[in-house]
Amino acid sequence: MKRWPLVGLALAGLWLFVRGVPLEGIRLVEEGLIGLGVGIPLAYLLRRFYNESFDVPRAVLAVPAAAVYLVLFLKELLTANLDVAYRVLHPRMPIEPDVLEVPLRVRSDLAVTTIANSITLTPGTLSMDYDEERNALYVHAITSREEDAVVAPIRRWEDYALRIFAEPRDPSDPVPDPDAVAATSESVSEREPEEPDSEAESRPAERETDSDADTGGPVDTGGEDDGE
Repeated sequence: MKRWPLVGLALAGLWLFVRGVPLEGIRLVEEGLIGLGVGIPLAYLLRRFYNESFDVPRAVLAVPAAAVYLVLFLKELLTANLDVAYRVLHPRMPIEPDVLEVPLRVRSDLAVTTIANSITLTPGTLSMDYDEERNALYVHAITSREEDAVVAPIRRWEDYALRIFAEPRDPSDPVPDPDAVAATSESVSEREPEEPDSEAESRPAERETDSDADTGGPVDTGGEDDGE
């Protein structure tokens, strides 16, 4: 199934939500038509930026995992707000900011972006960068010494992101070592065959010609030598 019509419908629903349309039949129809008039052309023009097709059965199976992901995110959002407020109002202000490397099991762009945005939207943490070779996020946290407390919610989100985005890994799989991932990618790149150098291929023939000229290679003496 084509993806862009579904994106257009989603944009129309977002239009209704942003506009705060009351639950009245005529108003819903009017605003819904406006949302479709804006969302459908916009989704069609931007269709190159997402996959062309849409796997409906897989999307339906991912709905429960997406719902749990949303609940976990909202819970962490509330908890993080209270934690940051406590640290800011505390007389000693127990804040120890630092950057943590968080290796990931998800690999797709959409999954990594979803987790990175979830981290940034949660108070006290910020996604600073993503290393594709190491498949790791660099997260700025105000409580760097409590690394387990920072990483634990990210791992819970990732467990459900693996199901939502149909990643090859399973939630029970261990977190890969970033150094091993980087070493593997480097070894693969080193094994890639190099393109032949056309100039290098022509050099042996040139050297053979030059050597014949230097050593006085086969020379045609002509008919006069035969007569003598």
